[in-house]
Order: sequence, then structure tokens, then C-alpha cells
Amino acid sequence: MRHVIALDVGGTGMKAALVGADGALLHRARRATGRDRGPDAVLAGILDFAAELREHGAEHLGEPASAAGVAVPGIVDEAHGIAVYAANLGWREVPLRDLLSERLGGLPVALGHDVRTGGLAEGRIGAGRGADRFLFVALGTGIAGAIGVEGRVEAGAHGFAGEIGHIVVRPGGTPCPCGQHGCLERFASAAAVSEAWARACGDPEADAADCAKAVTSGDPNAVRIWQQAVDALADGLVTALTLLDPRTLVIGGGLAEAGETLFTPLRDAVRQRITFQKLPEIVPAALGDTAGCRGAGLLAWDLLNTTNGMEVTP
Repeated sequence: MRHVIALDVGGTGMKAALVGADGALLHRARRATGRDRGPDAVLAGILDFAAELREHGAEHLGEPASAAGVAVPGIVDEAHGIAVYAANLGWREVPLRDLLSERLGGLPVALGHDVRTGGLAEGRIGAGRGADRFLFVALGTGIAGAIGVEGRVEAGAHGFAGEIGHIVVRPGGTPCPCGQHGCLERFASAAAVSEAWARACGDPEADAADCAKAVTSGDPNAVRIWQQAVDALADGLVTALTLLDPRTLVIGGGLAEAGETLFTPLRDAVRQRITFQKLPEIVPAALGDTAGCRGAGLLAWDLLNTTNGMEVTP
């Protein structure tokens, strides 16, 4: 059965799959990234994992994979296949595409940014399916986005498109590691909500999920913290809507797991802020933690289709 290798590399764990031409996950596997062993060990682990996946496909699916796609965090030069910088992995200027291709016997390899790759999957086969223009926003430790246009995700001229977490929503506010003050992700990420709620309730182990539960029980401190996050997020999203005019806005990441505790006030807050802009459909992401793998698979199939001169259907 014809298939591709898909790898989603995170700071703590790697998710992988063998993906069929119809998008089916024919085989799935996970393992630790092992960043505590250093950047070279992380790279060796990725190459070994990919080689094992290739062997599994050859043994169980009747033939080796036709291509591979890999999604990594940080700054990614997708055109040249280079992982430019990843703080969580300790990487700088890693020619990951060429290294993987060499390890896989010359197999074509596509390299993508983790959030843009997950956004690609949500746009094509997930919550944004059928939308010609969509914006995917992941609310995790930080906040990042993916700008979808006609079934593809825009990387930008320098690979920085979609960094919505660094829109300044509170000028002069909390310092951000990026060097600015008042960035969106300092107020509306899962990490920011966790930090604020842990302070308010006096439990250093409390997190955003605990805050969401306290909101549903009517805790006034939780309600205040949650609303502050929702207001900041709405401010950032309206800026994005004004610039991009998406048809669908897909929200994923850890904070989105709060469900309607997030989406009901967020939809209201965005609606209250828009004037001439068109209100997009605001929906939760649909693919969960498989989005990165599915997106990496799509990158690999796109690579094959482009190489073969075939038209890619989103």
C-alpha cells in the first residue's frame, strides 16, 4: 500500500504515522524527544525513528514509504529544508531535510513549522475544511497561528507569518521574551492563564484547566482572570481579522480544551469589537494531537504530487 512517513517533533515527545493517500493513519507511534540528552541526540533520535518507520512500512504495508514529511518547532526555512532555530531542542541551522533524505535512502522529504503544519491539516481535513480562507490559532504555552489560503498555509517572506502571539495588545504591559511589552501570548496563552490562576489561588501546581473549572463553579477570581484572557485574545483576533478577513477562525491548543467556557465568551467578545469587519465562524479545532502528524503527511503527499507534475486538490 502506497504511503508516506509523517513526523511531528515536539519539545518533549515525537508523534509519528504512516499515512495513506486518502489521509488514513495506517500506523501510529510515539516516543520521547530526549532533549535532556542534547541537540545531537535529538537529531539522531529523529533520524532513527524515521528509519524504523520506513522499515515498518516495507514489512507490513508491502513497500517502503514514497516520501516523508516532518514538522518541527521554532524558526523553519521550509524552502531550503533547514530548522533555523529551536530553543526547546537546542538547534541552530540544522539541515534536517537533507539529513532525513540521506538517512531514508534518498527519499523526498518536506519540512514544515509545527503550528503551520497542524493548521494545514485543520484547514484541509479538519475544522476549517471547505473554507477558502482560514486562520488557525493554537493557544498553548505560547500563541501561534497559521494563515490558510486555498488549501495552503502562508509561511511569509521570511518564515514568520502567523505569529499572532506577538501582536501587542497591552502596550507597555508585561515584558515578553521576544523583546516587546504587552504581547498577546503574555495574557491569553494557556501558560499565562495558568500563571495568573496559580498566583490567585495560592497553588503553584494549578493550571489553566483548573481555572476553567473554577470559572464554571463561579469563582470570582477565576472569572476575572478568564475574562481578562478572553478580552486580550479578542483584541488580538480582531487585529488579525482586520488584516486577513478569514472565513473561518479555528482555535486549538490547550486552552481550547475548555470548550464553551472559552468559545461562548470569546465569540461574544469578538462580535462586540468588530465594526465593518465580517464575523468569521469561530470553531474549535477538530483533529486534536493528530493534527501535526496529519499535516506532515499532507506535506509529504504534496511533495510527491508536485514532483509528479500533478495538480494538488486541497
